[in-house]
Amino acid sequence: MKLKLLARYSALALAGCILLGVVTSLLPRRWQTQTQVPSDCSETIYVSGGISHVNLIVPVKSVAFDWRTSLNLQDLGANSQAFRYLQFGWGDRIWYVETPSWGETNLFSGLRALFWQNPAALFVMGHNQVPRYPNETLKCLRLSKADYQGLMQFIERSFQTNGQGKQRIPTDPGRIGAFYEATGRYSLLYTCNSWAASALHAGQVNTPIWGSLAPAVMRQLRNGCPPCEATAIAPVVLPMFAEQKSTQNWKPE
Repeated sequence: MKLKLLARYSALALAGCILLGVVTSLLPRRWQTQTQVPSDCSETIYVSGGISHVNLIVPVKSVAFDWRTSLNLQDLGANSQAFRYLQFGWGDRIWYVETPSWGETNLFSGLRALFWQNPAALFVMGHNQVPRYPNETLKCLRLSKADYQGLMQFIERSFQTNGQGKQRIPTDPGRIGAFYEATGRYSLLYTCNSWAASALHAGQVNTPIWGSLAPAVMRQLRNGCPPCEATAIAPVVLPMFAEQKSTQNWKPE
């Protein structure tokens, strides 16, 4: 009898947690966006998201922030001089770095990533144009200079540093982009999408109360600036570069 009650209460608790997660993923952090449009709205970012993951895509250099002063772009690929945009993603270090492709994901690694608090890694990849990935939505957002700097500073603080600067994680030479030690711990309660939502929130972009679900993050994206049209700006490109030895290990997250 006690076991039945325990099972019943456990099922109710689980259902309650799921319901709470769904509700908070649908509710915005801000019920109203800014009533007055910022005067400059001079900076532009892109957010790419699919079913499971959100990536942030920002210019290498703008009036408000220059990534060349804090990040060695040569670590990202042989044609680094041509990079005009950087793609940032945050996630579980072991799964991120050691799982070569989606096809090689196993049940244990997926459960470990969700139910343990795991060290995090930042993935950075350079592009010479804004990428558009299959089965992902690409959104363009304008930000004020101050809000853009807030977003960039959040990303900058997400790198774990030591006396020698940002700590790059060694990976297979066939992998594109670069991985770095990151601050924070990955878990079911704070996922890759939670990090992206927090970064956007630092830039005064509206996001869900609970940002662990990629579609929920993409649904809430807005701020006080007029929207920009991503489809007219970003051509469709595949994640393939001349310096990449193989596309077998491609994984956008």
